[in-house]
Amino acid sequence: MISPSSITILRRITRKQSRPWQISVNNFFSYANEIAHPLQRKPPNVTPKEAVKCIKSGHTVFCQGAAATPNVLISAMVEHAKENRLEDITVCHMHTEGPAAYCEPENSEIFRSSSFFMGGNVRKAVAEGRGDNFSIFLHEIPLLFYKKIVRPDVSLINVSPPDRHGFCSLGTSVDCVRAALLHSKQIVAQVNKQMPRTYGDACIHSSHFDAMTEVDVKLPQHGGKPGEKELKIGKLIAENLVCDGATLQMGIGVIPDAVLVALHNHKDLGIHSEMFANGVVDLVKAGAVTNRLKKMHQGRIVGSFLIGDQALYDFVNDNVSIEMYAIDYVNSVSVIKQLPRMTAINSAIEVDLTGQVCSDSIGARFYSGFGGQVDFIRGAAEGIDGKGVPIIAIPSVTNKGESKIVPMLKPGAGVVTSRAHVHYVVTENGIASLFGKNMRQRAYELIKVAHPDHQEKLEKAACDRLKVKPSSC
Repeated sequence: MISPSSITILRRITRKQSRPWQISVNNFFSYANEIAHPLQRKPPNVTPKEAVKCIKSGHTVFCQGAAATPNVLISAMVEHAKENRLEDITVCHMHTEGPAAYCEPENSEIFRSSSFFMGGNVRKAVAEGRGDNFSIFLHEIPLLFYKKIVRPDVSLINVSPPDRHGFCSLGTSVDCVRAALLHSKQIVAQVNKQMPRTYGDACIHSSHFDAMTEVDVKLPQHGGKPGEKELKIGKLIAENLVCDGATLQMGIGVIPDAVLVALHNHKDLGIHSEMFANGVVDLVKAGAVTNRLKKMHQGRIVGSFLIGDQALYDFVNDNVSIEMYAIDYVNSVSVIKQLPRMTAINSAIEVDLTGQVCSDSIGARFYSGFGGQVDFIRGAAEGIDGKGVPIIAIPSVTNKGESKIVPMLKPGAGVVTSRAHVHYVVTENGIASLFGKNMRQRAYELIKVAHPDHQEKLEKAACDRLKVKPSSC
């Protein structure tokens, strides 16, 4: 028996779906609708400025991120807010690309950025107290929406043009976007001719848009090349820690890319990674990546977001061998541990002599976020085949010559990966194996792979801290 209150809600939803669209309508019940399910309505196609008129003072606005950052809509939002003297707007997002005008000091009374993973365009705002950041595992970010901790009034997204059935693709960024859209009161889409059409969980029907604006703008591109030290680290990992048939995860940075450069002669590699970049394309073309041995998503590359150059975007466009899924699935330890020879390759800012890893801050200054490092380090360690390989890879020194292997983390620095999680630390000087080692042995292993100019100081610091000389036995 359906209760009277349920009938009332159903009538309101049905009435809302059948009437003509208005940009100003508060689409409160959109969270109850599966975004891949077509509704009997059509969104208005308007200018960017008209599309963002639904944003009001006090609203929470979610923005899609990485290569899918909807910068046309973001610029229109900033202009709209200034013209109408709006205030107290929270802009929540993962790592975004572009200028992030909402973080500029002159807009601090209007906007406040709230980052789930911080990019370079918002670091200054966070450091100066004009923005906020979360300390959260990547796989848990969707829970912020499902548990209604974050409640978007409006979501701004960047999608592919609709197909003949009206379905658009979230393209290069699925991550936490799907969770945000399911709980957003209104959805405004930047329909971009340049956005690749990807598959997996990237589908959204255009009937869920409260407004859309058509654009033709290139996606942001990253394409840094590894240096000599990074290539040496990549070669060490490829030759000693990556087996044929391994499933790979690569974190952000040039070191994971350097590993990919050295893997062209490997066989039957698989990719299951929250993100991937240009190097994967070359490995597929070389025949090194086949995904043949994966029992889950066999023959498919699995990711959640990506950023690279145009060659990468062309590669993933309309490519059924690429599947993009929500981050709570891709980064789930229960999923990761089932993959064969799961090899997780991540970088860090510094590692102390006990194996503690800092990768989200430089001292007390927040730099990025937890990301997916712990998700994959733990997933690889728990691999059900017992052959997982969790790796932290860093150059031995910074560009200023300071050691990245340190006696103790800088004051205020955060521990992202605990000393108990770390199995291997790799620098251009070698591989430190830490699993099953006591503190004295760990210090010995790490000092061995530190830069020679710093080894003597590190050994003295270890003696002072441990009250005994580091030793291999």
